[in-house]
Amino acid sequence: MKALIDELAAKKRLSREDWVSLIAGRSAGDERYAAGLAREISEGLFGKRVFFRGIIEFTNYCKNDCLYCGLRRSACGTARYRLGQDEILSCCREGYALGYRTFVLQGGEDPFFTDERLCRIVRGVKALFPDTAVTLSVGERSRDSYQRLFDAGADRYLLRHETASKEHYEKLHPAEMSFANRMRCLQELRDIGYQTGCGMMVGSPFQTAENLAQDMEFICGFRPQMIGIGPFRPHHDTPFRDRPDGSSALTIFLMSLCRIMQPRVLLPATTALDCGADDGRTKAILAGANVIMPNLSPTGIRKNYLLYDGKPGLGQDAAASLASLRAQVEAIGYEMVVGRGDYKA
Repeated sequence: MKALIDELAAKKRLSREDWVSLIAGRSAGDERYAAGLAREISEGLFGKRVFFRGIIEFTNYCKNDCLYCGLRRSACGTARYRLGQDEILSCCREGYALGYRTFVLQGGEDPFFTDERLCRIVRGVKALFPDTAVTLSVGERSRDSYQRLFDAGADRYLLRHETASKEHYEKLHPAEMSFANRMRCLQELRDIGYQTGCGMMVGSPFQTAENLAQDMEFICGFRPQMIGIGPFRPHHDTPFRDRPDGSSALTIFLMSLCRIMQPRVLLPATTALDCGADDGRTKAILAGANVIMPNLSPTGIRKNYLLYDGKPGLGQDAAASLASLRAQVEAIGYEMVVGRGDYKA
C-alpha cells in the first residue's frame, strides 16, 4: 500500500478503487509510513507548531434527532442549558487572557438562537477582541442566515458532512433531515467566503470502506480549509448505544492521508481521540494534525454537553485544560502557539 500513499503524495488524489484498497488493506506499517510522511509535510509548512482554539459549547438544545448524537432531542436524560451573551463573552475574556485568538462557538441546532441573537453575539466578540477569529459550528441554516453571520464578523464555519454517501447518511439521521441539504449548506458556506470545515465520523454504524472512500473523494473535490475527523463514540441515550467504538488507528490514518492530499489544511486532533486513552491527540499531531481545541465552556455545564460517553476533561477549568494539553504537546517536542492560525493557500 506504500505505493498508493506515494501516488497520493504525488497526484493529490486516488481513484475510488484505490481508496477502497488503501483503506481496507492497510497494515500497521502503512499507518506508520503515512504518519511519517504527513508529519514531514506538516512540519515543513508549519514547523512544530500547534494552533489552539477555544471551544465554547453555548447550547445543548437541538431540534434534530440524529441517531448517534447525545444532544438529540429524544435524549431524555440530558439536562438542557443555554449560555447568555454575557456568559459567552465572559468565556472569551478568560480565553483571551490565556492566549486564545480563535473562539469556536459550538451548539446544537437551537431555534432560540435566531440570526439576530447570534449576530449580536458575534459582533460582541469582535468588538471586544478585534484580533481574534470567530468560528461557528451550529449546523444547518439558510444561505441568508449564513450570509448575515458572515457579515456580522464570523470567519469560519465547521459543518461535518458526516458521510458522503446518501444511503449511509439516511441510516444515521431521521427522515426529516436531508443529505442534499447538508451538501447545499457546505457549498453555500464556501461560496459566501467562510473558511469552511467538513469531516466525518470513522466507524459510524453501517459504514463501509466504500463509504470512507467516498468521504475522501468528497474532501478531495471540495477542498475545505479545515477537516474534522473523529472516531465514532456511542452515547447511552441513543439508538446506537451498543455499537462499538470507531477505530482511533484508522481515524489517525485517514488524517494522515488528508494531510498528504491537502498539505495546507487545518487539521484538528479531535477530543474523541482521547476517549479511553490519554495520548490520542498527541498521536494525531505526530501523524500530521496541527490544531487542538481545548474547552472554554464553564466547568459546571460541561457534563451536559455530551455528544458521546466518556468525553475527557469534564472536570478541568479553562486554565487547567489548556495547561494539561500544553504539557502533552510539549512532551512530544511541539509547541502551542498564540495566533489566529488562519488557513493560507
